[in-house]
Amino acid sequence: MGNPKAFLNIPRQEAGYRPVHERIADFGEVEQTLNSSERKLQASRCMDCGVPFCHWACPLGNRPPEFQDALSKGKWQEAYEILSKTNDFPEFTGRVCPAVCEKSCVLKLAIDSPVTIREDEASIIEVAFREGYIAPRQYKRNGKKVAVIGSGPAGLAAANQLNRRGYEVTVFEKSEYAGGLLRFGIPNFKLHKPVIDRRLNIMEKEGICFKTNAEINLEQLPNGFDAYAICTGTPEARNLDIPDRELKGIYFAMEMLAQQNRILAGQTFTDDELISAKGKKILVIGGGDTGSDCIGTANRQGAASVCQIEIMPKPPVGHNPQTPWPQWPVVLKTSSSHEEGCTRRWCLTSNRFIGNEEGCVCGVEVEEVEWIPGEPGSRPRMQPTGKKEIIEADMVLLAMGFLKPQLPALPDNAVVAGDAATGPSLVVKCIAAGRQAADTIDRMLTTK
Repeated sequence: MGNPKAFLNIPRQEAGYRPVHERIADFGEVEQTLNSSERKLQASRCMDCGVPFCHWACPLGNRPPEFQDALSKGKWQEAYEILSKTNDFPEFTGRVCPAVCEKSCVLKLAIDSPVTIREDEASIIEVAFREGYIAPRQYKRNGKKVAVIGSGPAGLAAANQLNRRGYEVTVFEKSEYAGGLLRFGIPNFKLHKPVIDRRLNIMEKEGICFKTNAEINLEQLPNGFDAYAICTGTPEARNLDIPDRELKGIYFAMEMLAQQNRILAGQTFTDDELISAKGKKILVIGGGDTGSDCIGTANRQGAASVCQIEIMPKPPVGHNPQTPWPQWPVVLKTSSSHEEGCTRRWCLTSNRFIGNEEGCVCGVEVEEVEWIPGEPGSRPRMQPTGKKEIIEADMVLLAMGFLKPQLPALPDNAVVAGDAATGPSLVVKCIAAGRQAADTIDRMLTTK
């Protein structure tokens, strides 16, 4: 720690977002960056705590005090080497991770001003690519082959780790491009897709084979492999089974998000296939990150208005005594998409869709609910209030999460990882799970 008083003298400075009027006109990344001098100052705020709760909180076990110290001294390559030991893809987590580490930073507790760990991480990896610290390497092969089913964050992490240990790795991806959730689930304004392509290019040059448009039947895994990493994610979205669900204009969130990413990649769709919010009143059902992504996408498509509803109560602002530090705080989150224009409402359940004469959705009947505290250790109970209203909507986007997949019986040499094993999770947790799957497979094959 170069300056032990930096956290007292240097305020937290975030790079912030591009101006709203500018960013909603395109799908470029919304987040800005600081220059290298400002970034080093932010890194110097790290107190190098004796017990680094940031390390404890990170699913990957990243070591922020170590790479922050190197960064604060301008040792960018050393910072990259420390970071890359625990994180295969800092360029992904540095953009889309909710920064669980920062919520456990001691400065979060002391002065509500944690170190900018996520942004520092993103800066380190971008410098590493720019300065050539990252270059394809060749690894001695051990004669064994592993198939990775799915190319989302878990699959990519598993493939990367297995390849480095000498396995011949083939990644099977059912879609036309590799990347899974990173490619099709996260909007470009949060994760620019050339960032994915840059990493995939490195992985291919290091020997990993990617086979796209290759949907694998998990009951008949491809022959010729010594082990399998099953990283198929959570493809099934949670449905809203209420009257008139069949009306036109009601979509799962991923239908819209994936299509928009495909359009930006150069694909075209017919008028009947196109999911466009232009000029429409949009209702997003679901208050999570996917719902937020729908808001940002709808605004960029030219929606007339956007409303987001959530069945759960509005979280507290700033501090929640139910989730004290260093736990992840369940508090009100306002994303960049919310800032771009959106009405947000809580404690609303959806009773039925309403259609017009053309069979298109034109509204949703919603009802206020109350949440009654349960017994200690039990969940609160939802109680309808009878207060009903109709929210007008020309398009409804269902963003209520995903179902944990039901997998068939798998052979003993198959390891399930990521969302396929746990249900929907964070990108950073999926990367950690992919690394763990690689460890498991390596132990399995080296002990035979």
